[in-house]
Amino acid sequence: MCLGVPGKITEIYDAGGLKMGKVDFGGVVREACLEYVPDVQIGDYTVIHVGFAISQLSEEEAMETLKMLNEIADVGEELGVQPGERNA
Repeated sequence: MCLGVPGKITEIYDAGGLKMGKVDFGGVVREACLEYVPDVQIGDYTVIHVGFAISQLSEEEAMETLKMLNEIADVGEELGVQPGERNA
């Protein structure tokens, strides 16, 4: 299963002819390619999948998605499922 995670764009720059940016995921900052979302600006939220911004979303949508991801993690903890663990 693949997962796209929302993050907030904190910096935008050009790297080798590609629109790139720094994206903050609740304190963890990663570099991502922004070519697929050309209209994003600093402060916008975007969904990042394997280092690429694949869609733009509102702050409200981002917060709701992060809330759901946290709830999923909480349920996993209650069930004793470790991160990355698969059921056979």
